[in-house]
Amino acid sequence: MHHFDVETLKAGRWRNGGGATREIVSWPMGAGEFQWRASVADIDRNGPFSAFPGVDRTFTLLSGDGVRLTAPGTFDRTARPEEPLAFSGDLELTAELRGGPCRALNIMARRGHRAAPVDRITGPVALLDGHAAVFHVLRGHWRTGTDGRPLAAGQGVWWDEHDTTPGRAATPLSPGAVALWADIAPVA
Repeated sequence: MHHFDVETLKAGRWRNGGGATREIVSWPMGAGEFQWRASVADIDRNGPFSAFPGVDRTFTLLSGDGVRLTAPGTFDRTARPEEPLAFSGDLELTAELRGGPCRALNIMARRGHRAAPVDRITGPVALLDGHAAVFHVLRGHWRTGTDGRPLAAGQGVWWDEHDTTPGRAATPLSPGAVALWADIAPVA
């Protein structure tokens, strides 16, 4: 299990200047091509959204009023707070901010190799054997693993599919606790 706090992750500016990305993990680490990836994006202005051919993406707004993602004649959806929005990374999208800058969690999985659905959760979840996962706290306090370390908003953990430590789960510790859970499974 690997802990993270979004505020302490190094931010890398986008080439187009429209935002910055804070990478949580790119798996396998150090590889030229990821099988799955988790990051948090700060989007500062309207503009093009990077395409990731062969990758399935889930974009979940963490803060801000919304982001409209469009590809003319193909895709037109608005990401709303805490609602995971899945789409193909093949799309050449344009992002239009609804009310100013925003922050979003991005989960990406190489199509045909990994599936990575993202769910908004309010109760306990457990990691399945052979799966990887990313857990990100939206509100309240949560406990993950057996170390008893509580997590607050903007914090989380990730596991790789080879992790066999006991206690690979997340449990809410406070009323109204909400988190995002990405269960990253190999595709057979």
